[in-house]
Amino acid sequence: MARIAGVDLPRNKRIDIALRYIYGIGAFRALEVLEKAQVNPAVRVKDLGEAEVARIRTALDRDHKVEGDLRREIAMNIKRLQEIGAYRGMRHRRNLPVRGQRTRTNARTKRGARRTVAGRKRSRAKK
Repeated sequence: MARIAGVDLPRNKRIDIALRYIYGIGAFRALEVLEKAQVNPAVRVKDLGEAEVARIRTALDRDHKVEGDLRREIAMNIKRLQEIGAYRGMRHRRNLPVRGQRTRTNARTKRGARRTVAGRKRSRAKK
């Protein structure tokens, strides 16, 4: 089992798919890293040699921030926004959508399960 950036890659998947298990690596970046490391994207992880794994590791370490470093940087960015009192920081602190989405309806993923409030329902207009 290949271990890259502290993540065990699944043995039976193609290397271009398996690299996506690393936080901060998506489809495009996986192919980019494999091209720099001169590794065929169609090869399965179990068929990789130690030299190929080492080349992938060095290409990732040299050019990209992944896993712990990336998570730490994102957390620090959010913390900075909160400390300076920015609008986005307040939205993060209140666990609400940050990027301008509506919250009157929807936003259930961010706001959590519905909590019923007494007297909230509007009465129908009488004719």
